[in-house]
Amino acid sequence: MPTAADGGFEDPPAEVLAEAAAAFGLLATPARLHIVWALSQGESDVTGLADRVGGTLPSVSQHLTKLKLAGLVRSRREGRRQVYLVDDPDVVTVVRLMVGQLAERAGHAPARPAHLRGLGA
Repeated sequence: MPTAADGGFEDPPAEVLAEAAAAFGLLATPARLHIVWALSQGESDVTGLADRVGGTLPSVSQHLTKLKLAGLVRSRREGRRQVYLVDDPDVVTVVRLMVGQLAERAGHAPARPAHLRGLGA
């Protein structure tokens, strides 16, 4: 395995690997991955997300709570509505790259989120 001494990369600390595994674990369900994908394209409330991802309100709300606790999404109050948005742009990049690659392999081209167009990624 390459090390920093021979021009390669050092292994990350165990805590960093554990944190990355936890983040990937949260995104390991199609519903949560779809929610993050949808939020990467713009803010939404629970009703809008449920309609878009095809889930029930309680189910989408539970997924959002887990994503929020992990720091991947955040919410703000807009009148009586809770509006959700991505809180970690790096996660959006990872999700977009992974979903985009898999979609290309399957012969589909997912829409690029508007705020990521032109970033070169």
